[in-house]
Amino acid sequence: MYKSKWYGVFELIISILLVVFGAYTLTRPTTALESAVIIYGVLAIAMGVLDIAVYVKLERRTGFGPAASLVTGIISILAGIMILLEPVAGVITLSWLFPIWFICHCISRLTNLGLTRVIAGNAYYYFSLVINILGLIVGIMMLFDPFVSMFTMAYMVGFYLIMLGIDGIVVALGTLGRK
Repeated sequence: MYKSKWYGVFELIISILLVVFGAYTLTRPTTALESAVIIYGVLAIAMGVLDIAVYVKLERRTGFGPAASLVTGIISILAGIMILLEPVAGVITLSWLFPIWFICHCISRLTNLGLTRVIAGNAYYYFSLVINILGLIVGIMMLFDPFVSMFTMAYMVGFYLIMLGIDGIVVALGTLGRK
């Protein structure tokens, strides 16, 4: 029970940060990339740890874990470390890694939808399905022109971060509410 609460609290904190950074991106789209590169690096590491925790938790409970969660976690941690080690080049790195991170994270969430439906119900299942499909589309669009997309799609990214945060808050509250 203690481990479940720890996971739920960690998910809740990360999700609240996602909402905050999404709102920041929406309110300051021209400066969001330069001023938030360090924050996004830390956030990528935190989400990577969380994805690996999901893998480990499911591996222990079911005997198998979604490999996508493990891969996404590793990629997120590596992306965050790269951004933090070289913040000046972080803008360029982020312009390529951010879309890849979006795509990997959405694929990871989509692979867990079966379990999501069992735990959280149909409404949350469809909400998560739509949000993660939109995230895949945004990630693919950003790959085509990463430098321009980081500025022109700031509103889409901000909106997506807020929705991803809400998605995580629902999961965290569901986890904290279970005994």
